[in-house]
Amino acid sequence: MINFFEFYDIPESFHVDQAKLKKQFYDLSKKYHPDFYANESDERQQEILELSTINNKAYQTLSDPNKRLAYVLKQHDLLQEGAKPQLPGDFLMEMMDINERLMEVDDSEQLGKITAEVQIIENNLQESLEALTSDYQQLDDTAKESRLNGIADIYYRQKYLLRIKETLDTFAARL
Repeated sequence: MINFFEFYDIPESFHVDQAKLKKQFYDLSKKYHPDFYANESDERQQEILELSTINNKAYQTLSDPNKRLAYVLKQHDLLQEGAKPQLPGDFLMEMMDINERLMEVDDSEQLGKITAEVQIIENNLQESLEALTSDYQQLDDTAKESRLNGIADIYYRQKYLLRIKETLDTFAARL
């Protein structure tokens, strides 16, 4: 499996230089355009097609902050498909409390209070994530590994919170 950061010759980071990323994408799009290899062997054409596909997938992944975050965590085996994350008990209790209150909502004022509460939690998670990712590139490997665990924790909390936000939207549509 090709590492997208290495493919673009940029350092692994949660905050990539978008201009450099776009330039690499366009340069490689030209370099690996299948039309330029029409007279090559079938094997070479297939190789170019694969490189062109990797280029597109790499750009889609690295240009999107959420996909990039998940990608970095996957690269470090901190994100497995279908794995159940171990979220802290206090966070789960807080989410359970919000869910229970959501089930009892019967007016838009109550829903508004819960929505505001969820927004504060989301903002706090985003601030924590920003603090953990902003200087990631400058850290040594040991510090990066430690930092990645905190980032993965926030990632999973955000995913959990997303489900609650979807429930909020459903309830808002009903009121």
